[in-house]
Amino acid sequence: MKERGNAIVLIGFMGAGKSSVGRTLARMTGLPRFDTDEMVAARFGLTVPEIFEAHGEQKFRDAETEALRELSDKRQAIVVTGGGIVLREENVALLRECGTIVYLAADEETLFARISRRPTRPLLGTTDPRATLSELLAARLPLYREAADVEVDTSLLSHDEVARKILRSVEHHDRGDINSQR
Repeated sequence: MKERGNAIVLIGFMGAGKSSVGRTLARMTGLPRFDTDEMVAARFGLTVPEIFEAHGEQKFRDAETEALRELSDKRQAIVVTGGGIVLREENVALLRECGTIVYLAADEETLFARISRRPTRPLLGTTDPRATLSELLAARLPLYREAADVEVDTSLLSHDEVARKILRSVEHHDRGDINSQR
């Protein structure tokens, strides 16, 4: 297995704040930010919803894994991922190569309120988006927790507060402090 990098890798459900917090962390640390959704969108020349519609979820997931392979040698960076990145074990292994995995959590009510502000979420384009969210979250929650080195609840925090909490948690995790995880 490769040596683990020093990147801060953000995982979590859509609406947890990964993109916004990733930008905040990049600003605070001066580290480059890589967003797997942006990388995949650039590769296809389409938005994520357009990729899902034109090529299907499987093609998107394949491109997402390829983007992670490109990032596995980025040692000092902020890596922002899509909500379904943990669905493949290979992806979780690649994330671990990048660095410390931070699961951004939020309660279901908060996630739904945030997601509802942006109608472009391809997996929620169903007749009952709330039920779909509940099902997806229930399926993914154990995967997020299994993959994560650190968990931060974003429900009641600003982006700056979340970023500062992540930086403290990652510092404690890197030192091996027992209570740093969750």
